Amino acid sequence: MSGMIRPEVWAKARNARELLVGAAIALVGLIWMLNSFALGRLPGVMLGLLGCAIAFLGVQRLRFRVRGDGPGVVQVTEAQVAYFGPLEGGVVALDQLRSLHLDPTGTPLHWCLRHDAGPDLHIPVTAKGAEALFDAFSQLPDIHTERMLRALNAPGRVTQIVWQRPAKAQTASSRLIDLG
Repeated sequence: MSGMIRPEVWAKARNARELLVGAAIALVGLIWMLNSFALGRLPGVMLGLLGCAIAFLGVQRLRFRVRGDGPGVVQVTEAQVAYFGPLEGGVVALDQLRSLHLDPTGTPLHWCLRHDAGPDLHIPVTAKGAEALFDAFSQLPDIHTERMLRALNAPGRVTQIVWQRPAKAQTASSRLIDLG
């Protein structure tokens, strides 16, 4: 089937796959809702809402993907981000991450992951597999994905802090006074 479609159109459709799937599911839900009566409309409404949610996620992922063939390879496994590049590389556990920055001063634009276990890890946004970072970064506590996407699409000229680990709240046991 890909022989009938121009390669550049096929690549754009593959890039927007979540958006297209979500739109198709929402359309099926809308058709179901319009062709049903009373309680029969409820599954159509639910399917339509599910499709809209998938399409929304697809739009966010589409905004995160950056075209290009940058240096290195990114792998995300469970709660770890690994980058293997021609000049540097490393592995960072997400629970050791202190902050996430977007640095426009390098060529290409790159993510800077600051963590407790060693030197900062710099990952070009155009590295192979970098689209998997969206899901990894979405797991960070209190991250604002819209802020991350805005920074990526309009990087400016200075390094931007995209996310910073929230200060640890004092636990009840740390507030107890030792009387003995």
